[in-house]
Amino acid sequence: MWCSDRRRLLALSAAALAAGCGFAPVYGPGGAGRALQGQVAVPAPDTRLGYHFTRRLEARLGRAEAPRYRLEAPLTVEREGLGTTADGRTTRYQLIGRADWRLRPAAPGAEPVAEGRVRGFTGYSSTGSPLAARAAERDAEERLATLLADRLVERLLMSDIGAAAP
Repeated sequence: MWCSDRRRLLALSAAALAAGCGFAPVYGPGGAGRALQGQVAVPAPDTRLGYHFTRRLEARLGRAEAPRYRLEAPLTVEREGLGTTADGRTTRYQLIGRADWRLRPAAPGAEPVAEGRVRGFTGYSSTGSPLAARAAERDAEERLATLLADRLVERLLMSDIGAAAP
C-alpha cells in the first residue's frame, strides 16, 4: 500500500515540477515537432550511409514538399580497429561518426538559423567469414546513421526554431 502511494506522490511531484519549469510536449499543440514536420528539406544521399541518414531524417521530420528550411549535414566516419588476435588480425571495429549540421531558411544565401555537431559511435565484429564481416559492417553503418539522425532531430526539436515556426 505504501509503495503505491509513494509512486503516485512521486509521479504527481514530477508532473508539477515539469509544469513549473515550462515543459511542453514536443509533438503537442504548438510544439517544435509539429512546427518542423514537413518543413525541412534534407540533403540528397550520395553514399549508403547518407541514404540511411536521409531516410531516418525524413522518417522523423517528414518529407518536405514546400520546405521553409534546408538542412546541410555532411557526415564524417572513421573506422578504428579495437580487438586483435595474437597473430595481429583485427577482430572488432568501431565506427565513429560526426555530422556538422546547419539549418538555413530555404531562400538561397540565407544565414543559418541553427547549427551544431552531433557525434556517435557503434561497433561490429569481423570474426567469421568475409561475407559475415561485411554484413556486420553494413549493419553498423545503418545503426550509426540512425543514431546521428536521431540526435540531430533532437537538437532541432530542442532549439527555438520549431517554436518560432508558424
